[in-house]
Amino acid sequence: MDIKEFLFSLPEKVRPEAIEGMSTLFHFDITDTGKFTIKLDDGKLEVSEGLEGDAVCKVTTSSETISKLVAKDLNPMVAVMTGKLKISNPGEMLKYAKMFGFM
Repeated sequence: MDIKEFLFSLPEKVRPEAIEGMSTLFHFDITDTGKFTIKLDDGKLEVSEGLEGDAVCKVTTSSETISKLVAKDLNPMVAVMTGKLKISNPGEMLKYAKMFGFM
């Protein structure tokens, strides 16, 4: 799976009405792929390369780990406990993980 492609496809996969009234900013540091910003603002989801703004939640992992999470071959809690997935604000990630396809 191409992680960059996956992240940039999120705006098409997430229904605007599902994120209406929501606002957050995620930084994804994919160690072997690059750094990305996911911005949610009242029904609009944008993905960009690089880290922009002040993240509410920062996620650090590898493309292999994200691929396994999306394919449901790796439990997110196991990934966190084994250090394969670092999340600065787990509560914020839990709000959006299912929507993004990580759970």
